[in-house]
Amino acid sequence: MRDIIEKAWADRSLLQDESVKRVIRDVIDQLDQGLLRVAEPQSDGSWITHEWVKKAVILYFPIQEMQTIEVGPFEYFDKIPLKKDFATRGVRVVPQALARYGSYIEKGAILMPSYVNIGAWVGSGTMVDTWATVGSCAQIGRNVHLAGGVGIGGVLEPPQATPTIIEDDCFIGSRCIVVEGVHVGREAVLGANVVLTQSTHIIDVSGPDPVMHRGYIPPRSVVIPGSYTKPFPAGDFQVNCALIIGQRKESTDKKVSLNDALRDFQVSA
Repeated sequence: MRDIIEKAWADRSLLQDESVKRVIRDVIDQLDQGLLRVAEPQSDGSWITHEWVKKAVILYFPIQEMQTIEVGPFEYFDKIPLKKDFATRGVRVVPQALARYGSYIEKGAILMPSYVNIGAWVGSGTMVDTWATVGSCAQIGRNVHLAGGVGIGGVLEPPQATPTIIEDDCFIGSRCIVVEGVHVGREAVLGANVVLTQSTHIIDVSGPDPVMHRGYIPPRSVVIPGSYTKPFPAGDFQVNCALIIGQRKESTDKKVSLNDALRDFQVSA
């Protein structure tokens, strides 16, 4: 399959071939069933991105035709069908939650009214809370809480780019935004309104000297929004950043609320 996808990526005229279309659809079907992942963790804690799988997702769009999708009184017009058979899959889905075909929702996950895009992977025990969004190819670990209004960005192109990753047992607070392939390490806690992009200054202020990170939140970090002073031609102004103020304490159970996790540092969510 990989060889055919790579050839079709290099020569889009091959998308007229029915056998090529069938292979692309087979890849998307395996993504939907969790048999393939766009990215996956390695034994050393690093992650590997399968570029050819991302290419298959991108190639899936031009071979699909627009169609009307009816869900009760609601009507949609799109190229990608919606996931089905949630009862068989053991996934709780509250009305108005939408998951596109080609995403994988592991048994035991809960989708409140929210959106999960194609290529995404959502682990067991994870709560995708109200109006949260999981973008294309994003990887959400097990026992994660994406609080209300969280935006997890999708990354399709370039194909070699690592998707946005939230590892196991993380709390992502209300209205947080994590985009551009940022990687949040396991058991990290993000307070409300933290914004993380590849250019965001992530500053560990828990020690005697600040330590800078880019695109990565270390495991068990407790993070809140902050700002730093940056000079511009018109003067000095405050620019948003993220502050690592400490580590989750061993005594903090993984199931406690975000408020409880932040209360150790006298910070509200």
